[in-house]
Formats: sequence, C-alpha cells, structure tokens
Amino acid sequence: MTEIEFWQLVTRSHADQSQETLAEALKQKLEPLSNEELAAFDKLFSQQMRRCYLWSIWGAAYIVTGCDSEYAFAEFRCFLISLGQEWFEKVLLDPDCLGALVTWPEKDGYAYPFIEDYDLIAGQIFEDRCGDELPFVPSGQATPQGKKFSHKKKQLKSTYPQLSQRFPF
Repeated sequence: MTEIEFWQLVTRSHADQSQETLAEALKQKLEPLSNEELAAFDKLFSQQMRRCYLWSIWGAAYIVTGCDSEYAFAEFRCFLISLGQEWFEKVLLDPDCLGALVTWPEKDGYAYPFIEDYDLIAGQIFEDRCGDELPFVPSGQATPQGKKFSHKKKQLKSTYPQLSQRFPF
C-alpha cells in the first residue's frame, strides 16, 4: 500500500458527500483488499491521525464546532483525512486555512465535520474475516503536540481569523 493508494481510498469523491455514504464508500473500497493490504492501510491511517494530533488543529475544531472531547477530535481528524492529501497538508501547516473550505458537512444547519469510526473500518473488516484484531498502531500521544490553544475569544480570533469570521462565536 503506497501513500498515493492510501489517499485515493480515503479522499471523498465530492465535497457534499454525506458522512454515512463516505464511510460506506471506504468500506466498499477496502473489502477487496488482502489482509496484508488492510494492515498497511490501517498503519497509514494511524500515522496520518498522529500527524494531525495537534493543539493548533484542535483549536480550529473548537471554533467550528465547540469540539471539546478526545472522541470528537478523533472524528474531526478523520474528516480532515477525508478531505484528501492536498487539504490535509495545508491544514497541518495552517489550520486557519479551513476557513476557505467552501462546503462543510452539516447537521441541523450547523457545520458537522465529524466522521464516526472512519479510522476503524479497516480493523472491522479484518476482524470480521479473521476473528483477530489488527496490530495496534497508536494514533496520538497522551496529549496533542504543540501549545494548547486558548479558549479566550480575543486570542481565538487572533490565531484563527478566517475561521472566526466564518464561524462567529
């Protein structure tokens, strides 16, 4: 499994694809893979999750949705991965660039950039086939890397001007 193949599998096909159809599409793409390919895919997914386990990105998620739990932040990172490699790399460098994202998934009229269990699909397929779990690859440290973001509105507006304008408090 190459990184190119990984990104082809996880990237959403269109901007307004629902989170449910996105997860189902990934499952359909992964089912034909061999067990070794599933393990390689899962390892790459975990590596990308670890790369974006940053306070700066959590701050962006906080502005967009009020994201305040590890579980929600994991689902937000899955959403970032689903945007594809180009967006993912841009967000790693500047999380505020998400303010330029044209289409956001919505729920009840609010941005809802969360994909539940997207990171677990390969493991579920593997377990269904073999009755065993894939080798554990941590998707983050004990805490995110970098300096923790401030919850103060003035600081958030200064750090994330595009997102703050797009998603006012």
